Amino acid sequence: MAAAHVGIGIGMTSQRTRQRMIDRLREKGIRDESVLAAMAAVPRHVFVEEALAYRAYEDTALPLGLGQTISQPYIVARMIEVLKAGRPGLGRTLEIGAGCGYQAAVLAQLTDEVYAIERLEALIAKAKLNLRQVQEFRVRLKHGDGQLGLPEAAPFDTIILAAAAQRVPPALLQQLALGGRMMLPLGLSSGVSGTGDQVLCLIERRPEGFVESRLDAVRFVPLLSGIE
Repeated sequence: MAAAHVGIGIGMTSQRTRQRMIDRLREKGIRDESVLAAMAAVPRHVFVEEALAYRAYEDTALPLGLGQTISQPYIVARMIEVLKAGRPGLGRTLEIGAGCGYQAAVLAQLTDEVYAIERLEALIAKAKLNLRQVQEFRVRLKHGDGQLGLPEAAPFDTIILAAAAQRVPPALLQQLALGGRMMLPLGLSSGVSGTGDQVLCLIERRPEGFVESRLDAVRFVPLLSGIE
């Protein structure tokens, strides 16, 4: 699948700096070469605030404004690697919490069908600009309430949430295809800082029903309802 295109920066946004991020992901246990290639293909510095571009390839979450963050590269890679494990690809994919568009751009390196929902209109506008800048046109963005999913495009083989839910949204379970997988941060969070006890949760839809697995402790902003 074609990589995202963008001019190579200098200094802290250079290709060499981006490769160091990939090396760190390998050191932390990411093994799927297709996931590593997808992470390497997307220029993260385009998606962060300009004043923070020099930190774009650090393995840390960064603020986007509006109480939102761009996720830590390791967490993005970890979630996608688990979702893809043992499957030929991600298939039709739904992202809840598009934010600045970064994770959607990574997902688009691994499937041609990415739908991304964001409840904040200002962030949707930012995501559109960012994706256009890296010439990533496979992502379909929607301004909407992520807890409701996207029934008109369901069922989805993969659903990934970039915000922590206190419980799994029922609509998303209904929109998960048989054999599909959903990954979400699950647990309590307090305020927009997203602090609290959260864990990555993998849900698989099998013929006998939904099977849930708990993975790593994480910290995400909370999943909120409604649109703004």
